[in-house]
Amino acid sequence: MSHTALMSIPGQVDPVPVARDITPRADGRVDLIGLPKSRIAELFGEAGLDPKQAKLRAKQVFHWLYHRGATDFEAMTDIAKTMRPWLTERFVIGRPEIVEAQHSSDGTRKWLLRTADSHDFEMVFIPDADRGTLCVSSQVGCTLNCRFCHTGTMRLVRNLTPGEIVGQVMLARDALGEWPKGKMDFAEEESEAEYSSDGRLLTNIVMMGMGEPLYNFDNVRDALRLVMDGEGLALSKRRITLSTSGVVPMMARCGEEIGTNLAVSLHAVSKDVRDEIVPLNRKYGIEELLEACAAYPGASNARRITFEYVMLKDKNDSDEDARELVRLLKHYKLPAKVNLIPFNPWPSAVYECSTPERIRRFSDLVFEGGISAPIRTPRGRDIDAACGQLKTTAEKKSRAELDREATEAASA
Repeated sequence: MSHTALMSIPGQVDPVPVARDITPRADGRVDLIGLPKSRIAELFGEAGLDPKQAKLRAKQVFHWLYHRGATDFEAMTDIAKTMRPWLTERFVIGRPEIVEAQHSSDGTRKWLLRTADSHDFEMVFIPDADRGTLCVSSQVGCTLNCRFCHTGTMRLVRNLTPGEIVGQVMLARDALGEWPKGKMDFAEEESEAEYSSDGRLLTNIVMMGMGEPLYNFDNVRDALRLVMDGEGLALSKRRITLSTSGVVPMMARCGEEIGTNLAVSLHAVSKDVRDEIVPLNRKYGIEELLEACAAYPGASNARRITFEYVMLKDKNDSDEDARELVRLLKHYKLPAKVNLIPFNPWPSAVYECSTPERIRRFSDLVFEGGISAPIRTPRGRDIDAACGQLKTTAEKKSRAELDREATEAASA
C-alpha cells in the first residue's frame, strides 16, 4: 500500500508533494495522530501484533487519542501495563509545537504553531456568546496570491498532513480543557464509557486559516473524517465549514467525500475586479464558479452556501455591485447567504476598507434583494488574527530582524 502521492496544482509548473500519512521522525517512532483506526491496526500488525490483537489495540488507542485526548500511552488504563512500554518505544502521540500564544482584547486567541520539520503556521479561536469557532489552517503559506489577503503574500511551503490539521483541533481542546472526563471501563471485545462534556467552548470549525483547502484535498478530507467520526472527535459536519477561493474541479468531490458546509470567497461580481483581487478567477471564472456552487451536493435552504465578500473602498462596494451580486445569486438559484467582511488592513496593503456607511448601504441592498447579508464584526485585529491577516509571526519577526541588521550594517 502506497501512502505517498503528488498533487498537481493549477497555475504551478511543478507538482506539490502531498506529505505521507506518516511523517518521518528522527527517533524512528511513528506519530499516530492523523491516522484512522484501520491504519493504526495495520501499523500495529507490522510492528508484531497478531491481527486480532492489532485490531483490538487499535480500537482502544483510537478512542484514547481522539475521544479522550490522551497524550501519553501510560494514561491508557485499559491497556496492560506491559503493553504500554511497547507502544511508547514504537509510537508517539504528537501535537503541533506552540511557538507563541496570543490573546486579543476581545477574547480571540491565536497560536503560532511549528511542524516537526520547523515550518510555522497559525490557528485562531473565536469565542462568541452562542458558539466557539476554531479557524484551522490547511497549508504552510498559500499559492493563491489574493491581493487583499496578507496570508496570500506568503509563499507556499508545503501542505499540512492530516495529523497537522487534526492536531490543531486537538491542541485547541487541550488549551480549552475540553476533553471528556469520567470513568472508563473496557472489556476485551467492546468498550463502554461514561463522560460529562462540561459545556463545550469549541463548537464549530472553519477551514479558513492559512492555505487553500481544496489544493490539499486528500489531507483535509482525511483530517475532517477524524473530526467527524462518531468514535473520534465527533463534531457534526453541519458545524464544519470549508472555505475555497473557487477551485472548481474539486468542489463536487468536496461535497461528496467530505460533505461539510461550503463557503466561497467571491469578493467581486465582475471579471475585471475579481481577476485583480482573486487571481484564480482567471482560471475559473465567476460563471463557472457559481455553476459549481449550484451543483454542490447537499446545498439547500437549510444548508446555504456562504459567499464571503471583503469590502474594499471604491473597488467592489458600489450600489451597482450589490445589485449585481443579488442578480447573480438569483440567476443561479443559489441557496445563499453573504458575509460582508470589512477589510482588515496590514502594512503595504494597496486597498482601504469601505466606510461603515457604505458597508451598511451594501448590506441593506442585498437584504432588500431577499438574500441575507450580515456584516461580520472584525475579531482579533490587535493580534493580527482577523480575516485575511494570518501570516506567521515568525516570518514577520525574521523580516524585522533582517531590517534591523541591515540598518546596523549601514551605520557601522
